[in-house]
Amino acid sequence: MILPSLYEGFGFPPLEAMACGTPVVVSKVASLPEVVGDAGVYVDPYDVEDIARGIYTVLSDSKLRAELRQRGLERAKLFSWEKTAEETLAVFEEVLSERRRGR
Repeated sequence: MILPSLYEGFGFPPLEAMACGTPVVVSKVASLPEVVGDAGVYVDPYDVEDIARGIYTVLSDSKLRAELRQRGLERAKLFSWEKTAEETLAVFEEVLSERRRGR
């Protein structure tokens, strides 16, 4: 999966690709490094040659592809709607607690 995006709100496309065992080539801007971690190949989205290099690297190196597949599957497990809901609830509870204390 290739996503040389200039802006991503969260990075669902590469996350979904990793969850399916698909290696990803993504830009090294916005939220993508935070989402992809060490499970992808990073490229400069403003540099066509760098994008081509990233694609070629993944296509030509079967060992790297296998590593990226495995890392991507593991990385994707770190994200879930349940975890998101729990963390969001914790923030709401913290804000409510601070309001009750008069902050």
